[in-house]
Amino acid sequence: MTTHTALTPGQATARFGEFAIVDVRSPGEYASGHLPGAHNIPLDRLEEAADALKIAASRAPLLVVCASGARSATACAQLAQLGIEAATLEGGTSAWAAAGHAVERPAGARTTWPMDRQVRLAAGSLVVVGFLAGLAWSPAHWLSGAIGAGLVFSGVTNTCGMAAVLAKLPHNRPPKDAVTFQETLLRLAA
Repeated sequence: MTTHTALTPGQATARFGEFAIVDVRSPGEYASGHLPGAHNIPLDRLEEAADALKIAASRAPLLVVCASGARSATACAQLAQLGIEAATLEGGTSAWAAAGHAVERPAGARTTWPMDRQVRLAAGSLVVVGFLAGLAWSPAHWLSGAIGAGLVFSGVTNTCGMAAVLAKLPHNRPPKDAVTFQETLLRLAA
């Protein structure tokens, strides 16, 4: 089984030209700013991209990034199960930008919140709605309980069903002029 390493932004900068960079955030997050030269392969499409990623990894080490480092660590673990070695960027794109490194943003791109922030907003809102609705109709408290149970499950399994659902929303989809997923796979494999 292949393992992955975590690199700080400074370590990644020192070896930046060596890497094939894969950003596993949603297309909307990716469009709001990414490491120069990064290819967008959303985490939920990683297995679909396995063949292209194997080819890319045979030519250059993979550096997997996301907003904070959590999804990229998950991606590296999934890639390791497929026999693909990859490193993750500690702190993700947020730490990269905070260290003063360049981030590519397409002209006119809107800034999309990181997925973890979207999940916190959605989960918190649903808990409050469940609580308030429960004041008028007590069975509505079950909504808050279900969201709490989902968050516990998410923490234990290191997966997030709510993030998968939120990734499908229009603001998390790629802009109309973005490189398609299929084109990204061809570029990785080329």
